[in-house]
Amino acid sequence: MKPLMINITLPDGSVREFEAGSSAMDVAQSISAGLARNVISARVNGTIIDADRPIEQDATVELLTWNDQGGKETFWHSTAHLMAEALEELYPGVKLGIGPAVENGFYYDIDTGDRSISSEDLPRIEEKMLELARRKVEYVRKDISKADAIAYFTEKEDPYKLELLDRLQDGTITFYTQGNFTDLCRGPHIANSGSIKAIKLMKVAGAYWLGDEKRKQLTRIYGISFPKAKELKEYLEMLEEAKKRDHRKLGQELELFMFSEKVGAGLPMWLPKGTQLRERLVNYLKDRQENAGYQQVTTPHIGKKELYVTSGHWDKYGADSFQPIKTPREGEEFMLKPMNCPHHCEMYKFRPRSYRELPLRLAEFGTVYRYEQTGELHGLSRVRGFTQDDAHIFCMPEQVKGEFLAVVDIVREVLGMIGFDDVTAQISLRDPATPEKYIGSEKNWESAEQAIIDACAEIDMKTVKVYGEAAFYGPKLDFMVRDALGRQWQLGTVQVDYNLPDRFELEYIGADNQPHRPVMIHRAPFGSLERFTSILIEHTGGKFPLWLTPEQITLLPISEKFNDYSQQVLAELAKHDIRGSVDDRNETIGRKIRDTELKRTPFMLIVGEKEAESGQVAVRVQGEGDRGAMTVGEFVEFFRGEL
Repeated sequence: MKPLMINITLPDGSVREFEAGSSAMDVAQSISAGLARNVISARVNGTIIDADRPIEQDATVELLTWNDQGGKETFWHSTAHLMAEALEELYPGVKLGIGPAVENGFYYDIDTGDRSISSEDLPRIEEKMLELARRKVEYVRKDISKADAIAYFTEKEDPYKLELLDRLQDGTITFYTQGNFTDLCRGPHIANSGSIKAIKLMKVAGAYWLGDEKRKQLTRIYGISFPKAKELKEYLEMLEEAKKRDHRKLGQELELFMFSEKVGAGLPMWLPKGTQLRERLVNYLKDRQENAGYQQVTTPHIGKKELYVTSGHWDKYGADSFQPIKTPREGEEFMLKPMNCPHHCEMYKFRPRSYRELPLRLAEFGTVYRYEQTGELHGLSRVRGFTQDDAHIFCMPEQVKGEFLAVVDIVREVLGMIGFDDVTAQISLRDPATPEKYIGSEKNWESAEQAIIDACAEIDMKTVKVYGEAAFYGPKLDFMVRDALGRQWQLGTVQVDYNLPDRFELEYIGADNQPHRPVMIHRAPFGSLERFTSILIEHTGGKFPLWLTPEQITLLPISEKFNDYSQQVLAELAKHDIRGSVDDRNETIGRKIRDTELKRTPFMLIVGEKEAESGQVAVRVQGEGDRGAMTVGEFVEFFRGEL
């Protein structure tokens, strides 16, 4: 009998025929033995699975290696299982919670009972993990009935796994076993433990079971692993450099922003220098937007709860948001604004719209509020109040592609001006396995996803498709930048939305004199000013592009006799839009130079008797040293050249 054949579509659009039951590893082998050696797992029809899982029907297949985030996550999740096995050997009776991969590495939550595990125990656990890895045991997947799974963990006396099983449907449960360890897990995993060559356990922390503060606090152990020891060494060196560039540390040293417990955790306050930097970012984008036909608007910091019920934000995020604000009027509730888009939808409805008005581009630097858990707050990068460089474009369906590409141009220009050169466009689509996460009709989603895919075909930059990263109301294009340390961050975003116009019943009168539904494009080149600034600080190490630097020069008088002359020079430079200050402290010039270097001020202008008499300044460039004496006019020309 002729075997049943299936079609496998690869990322480049090519289609290959295989026997039904072939695996992603078979696909890799058909391409090259070298590729097959590097494949960790595969994304099949949008879901990441084991590389050796049979594929029974036509499918789209993306082979994932260590160079793909999905491959790394498979590798790290497998290492989390290895750590759980080591913990059970070292601490008999330990109870296991969950052990997922995270952005950089993995963790496992464990109940150690009467014992405690500290950072001093981590080297011993690492050693045991490497010993287990060297056994090169396979990760074996097994479908299991719910009854048998319950029986297994009941005998093992593992209450956390039994609680997880309560939430699972019979017929969807799988176990993974490597060596002497078996875990409840949907996968995927690497083929065998031998590919794990280097492990570093990073820290021990506390974590409430399933994130519920009312539940027991478990011990969480974080770690990371690599297929080569060299990569671990490079990663640890990068972490050391990252500590020096930590935006929380530099933000304090450079006097850019602060937090106050009395004001509230996660609510940043911008100091004068930070406000200067922030305003220059805002003004730059405002000018760019005005030239591109955007209209600036302003909306309130609060809105009635019904507004966010209509938009769907209340249903998706209400339980985890700042809770409604009650007014003296019975039954009236307001919310701190979690998003700007519902307000802009109401602005669109201010009066009837004609197709001649479209596209309508509304832009706002609007502050929004989201209640992040205390343990998740992190400087400016994870806050409870932040300002989005938000804009919403209301357009006809035939205008979507052109508007989308125009937004991409703006985002690329903004990122380039700031100094981010390594940018990847991530096409963020729905997760087919979790349709409940999204609102709107299948037709709307298909239209929106296809619009982004078609537009991206014309973008001259690296693009990748990632499933499960779409917003709840529509797919998006996320701009992933790689910083000076090689870390990847998501910054600007463009989203195509057919759903909010439906929910708000937005209309325009077309050329046929009939009502039509507009399409909505959400757009934020920076994302949020707070998070963008945190990444900018760490990318530059506090040495911002000259046009952005809050204080571009510092005048350093050798003694107080030259303070007046220094002030005169400062005033003259201000006429040329050169920003700075005079360090008139009663300190030695050596001390002033050291302190100014630490503040990352680009130029130091030293003033003594010779300079005051000749109308000059002695120029010193941050990190480079002396450039000699210049008149004020000569320095202005030199500065403009650097700018």
